[in-house]
Amino acid sequence: MSLKQKITEDMKAAMRSRDSARLSAIRLLLAAVKQKEVDERRELSDEDVLSAIEKMVKQRRDSISQFESAGRMDLADAEKFELAVLMEYMPKQLEEAEIAALIEQAASGASGPADMGKVMAAVRPMVAGRADMSVVSALVKARLTR
Repeated sequence: MSLKQKITEDMKAAMRSRDSARLSAIRLLLAAVKQKEVDERRELSDEDVLSAIEKMVKQRRDSISQFESAGRMDLADAEKFELAVLMEYMPKQLEEAEIAALIEQAASGASGPADMGKVMAAVRPMVAGRADMSVVSALVKARLTR
């Protein structure tokens, strides 16, 4: 079963169980996937769907931090719930030690902070969908400055 089919089945299950909050979050996800399909005029692969989910996860994380800094915990809690639903469709996230090992592998020829772009370009495909890129970026920066 493709990822898009799984999301659709989960939407039907949320409808049957009358879980309106979960249904709303899944509908947002399906709307983003369908919009991307319309924009690109093709059926999306699982990698493309994951890319859309990653984008939505990043948006939710940004919104949560902004709402919390503004003291709007009600809105932050709603975003956290949507984030939790989106994370169900992401592959298992890598541990920080696993990310560090991949960075070490990719940064073997790097000489300093000037090589950050090269290292990030090498690491990005290895961690795609399995790690928060802001965490990866911070770890790469720490590795290159030591």
